[in-house]
Amino acid sequence: MKVILLKDVKNVGKKDEVKEVSDGYARNFLIKNKMAVAYTKGSVKVLDHQLEEKKLHEEDLRKQAEKIAEELKTTPVEFMLNTGKDGQAFGSVSSKQIAEALNKKGIIVDKRKIHMDIPVSSIGTTRVKVDLYKGQVIGEIVVQVRPKG
Repeated sequence: MKVILLKDVKNVGKKDEVKEVSDGYARNFLIKNKMAVAYTKGSVKVLDHQLEEKKLHEEDLRKQAEKIAEELKTTPVEFMLNTGKDGQAFGSVSSKQIAEALNKKGIIVDKRKIHMDIPVSSIGTTRVKVDLYKGQVIGEIVVQVRPKG
């Protein structure tokens, strides 16, 4: 029996895939537990419509990410750090602090998407990369660190 999967099913397939499974498994487990629907003309039309909507939504998200990437180029983020006599900075700027500063400026970025090998701990300007859309759209934030006082 052909079914369209509504959820990921281990050892069967991923969501929205069409799979051939035994009749008993389809009726008694997959369909009964709302993990799949029978493959019919109507269900195929619904699936095609859902996939088209998903594709349009993904394209919209990508365009929004590109817009945010352009905004980030012109929006530097400034931080103040305490420094010693020799100009050595005490402390550092973390991805969480960068995300909070961007949120205050109206740009919402998840701190886990900010790629920093180590926190910014030097006085001056540093460029930090941000994954805005599934690794396809990468933005760059200019982080300026100035000494306090």
